[in-house]
Amino acid sequence: MIAIIDYGVGNLFSLVSSLRAIGVEAEITSDVDTIKKADKLILPGVGAFGDAIKKLRDSGLDIVIKQEVKNGKSLMGICLGMQMLFDKSFEYGEYEGLGLISGEVVELKGDIPENLKIPHIGWNALKFENESPIFKYINEGDFVYFVHSYHAVNCEDNLIATAEYGRNVTAAVQSGNVYGCQFHPEKSGDIGLKILKAFCETE
Repeated sequence: MIAIIDYGVGNLFSLVSSLRAIGVEAEITSDVDTIKKADKLILPGVGAFGDAIKKLRDSGLDIVIKQEVKNGKSLMGICLGMQMLFDKSFEYGEYEGLGLISGEVVELKGDIPENLKIPHIGWNALKFENESPIFKYINEGDFVYFVHSYHAVNCEDNLIATAEYGRNVTAAVQSGNVYGCQFHPEKSGDIGLKILKAFCETE
């Protein structure tokens, strides 16, 4: 069973639907025992970093997630959920992240050409930077769906894929059993389903 961490941020129905479409049992939960019994964890997220990390910490689920990762359980962060995996974010201030992956989250504005729209919304091709088990069913150049105004930097050691949006933007990261996707696999059609399937098969 895949536990989708519910800490009061975002509509998680499409993620559950995607996992069930590939035959994987999934449950949206904030229950500690359910999270501990799960085979894998997914940390979703939409909205602002500061609000989301506060809700996660207020719920105490940040401690549970870190402990489960330490115990060897696979974790995937999606969109804002991925950004929270990093050391810190500079979205409307400076906030400490979970520190599970080295790097920071900064504005796209100023890092990409001024003629490009922010938020970055749309389909972009993945460029593989390093091998990862979550890519075993897809090919370099496959398209996935992005919606974001901030991006991860200084994370080269854990970078597994980028996407071109006026520059190479971090698309996916991995550090051991911790994975992060800036794009939305659950909104990326067949390619996204294949990425979720591969994550569910990670050791």
